Amino acid sequence: MPKPLENEQLTFPILIGDIGGTNARFSILVDAYAEPKQFPNVHTADFTTIDEAIQVTVLDKTSIQPRSAILAIAGPINDDEIPLTNCDWVVRPKAMISDLGFSDVLVVNDFEAQALAIASPAEQYREPIGEHGETSLASRVVLGPGTGLGVAGLVHAQHMWFPVPGEGGHVDVGPRSERDYEIFPHLTPIEGRISAEQLLCGRGILNIYGAVCAASGIEPVYKDPAEVTTNALSGADPVAVETISLFSTYLGRVAGDMALIFMARGGVFLAGGISQKIIPALKRPEFRQAFEDKAPHSHLMKTIPTFVVTHPQAALSGLATYARTPGSFGLATDGRRWRG
Repeated sequence: MPKPLENEQLTFPILIGDIGGTNARFSILVDAYAEPKQFPNVHTADFTTIDEAIQVTVLDKTSIQPRSAILAIAGPINDDEIPLTNCDWVVRPKAMISDLGFSDVLVVNDFEAQALAIASPAEQYREPIGEHGETSLASRVVLGPGTGLGVAGLVHAQHMWFPVPGEGGHVDVGPRSERDYEIFPHLTPIEGRISAEQLLCGRGILNIYGAVCAASGIEPVYKDPAEVTTNALSGADPVAVETISLFSTYLGRVAGDMALIFMARGGVFLAGGISQKIIPALKRPEFRQAFEDKAPHSHLMKTIPTFVVTHPQAALSGLATYARTPGSFGLATDGRRWRG
């Protein structure tokens, strides 16, 4: 097992990768002052392995050969072979060092990268949700509905930011309102329970939509979450409108729970493509009402700002920030950094 190398600078140029269940995004950071060199997004289903994807879409396309790599992956990091949660790739850092020419590979959780990105987000890349739109130098939380539901905290202490990865997307979610009790019996559970991720992701939108249809005694017509969101935002379909209203409500409840767990006075940030697409729905009352409805701490919740992260490559931005200034972050590397 590799030894801890806390806050030690990686050698430039650095390959930066954000590996999700559906898409992988790569860039190369030539030095601490350069802007990352971006490469086209990769569909994970198009390549058998991550090594093949890196070789074909990055290394074969540039004369800049990275010395190090920082990879953010969707899944827990427990061993030298790291399977991704929502796709068939397995990250093998030792093989990357021997086969792709890296001298140093650091692997972090994908939502650690999102957490790094919210340490100092540029104002133009955050869209306030609710009246309170100012951050403070205090702990924060990021949630990202996408292929799954990612959650991470960012704790501020000792003049440093400490990203806290976890699997918060798999907490239980239960019914509260009268309408919830009509809908929840029709939701598709996972191993007997309704987790946040069963509702707050792409397939979660379809899960809610199907349950609303069943509870209302009508046949579903949409098979793609994008169809539901499009028809909800346009107001063309009342069932789609209710689906995204409920999605916003459930997201508000879970976001509020995470804010309480981390005492996230510095703000709660919603990342990912779904959040960006449904900003008009999130700006309606349901999200903030559900977020703040946390008696006996509703007054506290009203003071916590919420934002949608609108940066097109937020995770890569967070990793680049860490690569430039690792001393600003208490990022644990023990068991997650490999050297040739």
